[in-house]
Amino acid sequence: MFCETFLRMIFLGCFLFLCGLTHAIPSYPIWWSLAVGHQYSSLGSQPILCGSIPGLVPKQLRFCRNYVEIMPSVAEGVKIGIQECQHQFRGRRWNCTTINDKAIFGPVLDKATRESAFVHAIASAGVAFAVTRSCAEGSATICGCDTRHKGPPGEGWKWGGCSEDVDFGSMVSREFADARENRPDARSAMNRQNNEAGRTSLNDNMFLKCKCHGLSGSCEVKTCWWSQPDFRVIGDYMKDKYDSASEMVVEKHKESRGWVETLRPKFTFFKPPTERDLVYYESSPNFCEPNPETGSFGTRDRACNLTSHGIDGCDLLCCGRGHNTRTEKRKEKCHCIFHWCCYVSCQECVRVYDVHTCK
Repeated sequence: MFCETFLRMIFLGCFLFLCGLTHAIPSYPIWWSLAVGHQYSSLGSQPILCGSIPGLVPKQLRFCRNYVEIMPSVAEGVKIGIQECQHQFRGRRWNCTTINDKAIFGPVLDKATRESAFVHAIASAGVAFAVTRSCAEGSATICGCDTRHKGPPGEGWKWGGCSEDVDFGSMVSREFADARENRPDARSAMNRQNNEAGRTSLNDNMFLKCKCHGLSGSCEVKTCWWSQPDFRVIGDYMKDKYDSASEMVVEKHKESRGWVETLRPKFTFFKPPTERDLVYYESSPNFCEPNPETGSFGTRDRACNLTSHGIDGCDLLCCGRGHNTRTEKRKEKCHCIFHWCCYVSCQECVRVYDVHTCK
């Protein structure tokens, strides 16, 4: 079966290079992961040498050379996607853990699971989001504001500002990310579906952003433009799609080009998935115990919520093994007072918290 390529070979192979995260050129700084928080490189401060990016197919190489000035934004989008994945799954048994490895997520993406579906979708959305935002901010000369989707203004306002061109951002994500997903197998079909679901989430969540003009905020004139939401909105939206993802089965049939694999819903009494839905066809491991074959890190020593009955609660997150409790002292600001005008003074207090971790 065609192995996982979307992040390992496309995004998290070549884009690690774009972020200065591989040793393809020794002078580039090296970081162990895209998801190290404060250790991110300054994207766009280094030249992009498309021919030196490992793992590119010819179509991707041509794309990189034609759109080289937006490739740092593509890398930024991957980073945004991984950060959002880790936020959305922070209280789950699988918490989008990254590892010190070129694969970033390890073997967990080798299987056609819900988790793999989400990572593909959120990374595709992240790339489209970052490129769209970069274009609207004027960071690239080959793209800019969207003038096609304006239409007539509404009552009490007129078009102004810079409407974000999400179609261009989605095109970049689609043309580059989907270049490898052209095989006639089930995994490519699944990846294309989930990639597109991530990009579609941006269009579904665009909103009209307005600004008032006039003396003392009188709003005598109001100008509006189309804007992307905060990426957290996209993350929340895709997390709902993860929870309602459609399980599929693989079917093989012969065409003129040979054997082709397609996907169909496993349960016919459910509504079939649309282009906005995530799909998968392999079951996820339970992620309770470490397993290098599945990429599970287990949940030992993970912090859990003693009062929660959800998946982040100690009962479920710890998989029935129980939990340990320790006290932890934290310094916090307290007794804050506002002084006219205009500053706030606070004292520093030491508070004791109970911390619960899985056995």
